[in-house]
Amino acid sequence: MPEPPLALIEFPADDSERARRFWSGLLGVTLESRAVGEGEGWQTHAGAPAVGVHVRGRGPGDSFSLPYFEVEDLPAALAQVETLGGSVIHPGDAWAVCRDSEGSPFGLAAASRSASG
Repeated sequence: MPEPPLALIEFPADDSERARRFWSGLLGVTLESRAVGEGEGWQTHAGAPAVGVHVRGRGPGDSFSLPYFEVEDLPAALAQVETLGGSVIHPGDAWAVCRDSEGSPFGLAAASRSASG
């Protein structure tokens, strides 16, 4: 059985500096500013899955921690989410936020085509 393609675990934060210190200290990783196309906030750029922190907001990906699963074909995966009874909350070309059939939020990330994304 293949390993789940977990690409990123994202944590919203009320105090982003405090959250960065917490996750860096706990996991022994460096959370760097995100590159263009990665969204706002900070994340690890070595090892997998990546760990990310961003300022808490009001969206479905801003209230709770979210796992992001890597998929080869993001448009096909988004269609499959809806076919299986889930919903696409925030569609995108590189990543998307969805809810499963029970309402739990999660993310999908397009598989990287190059090192620069």
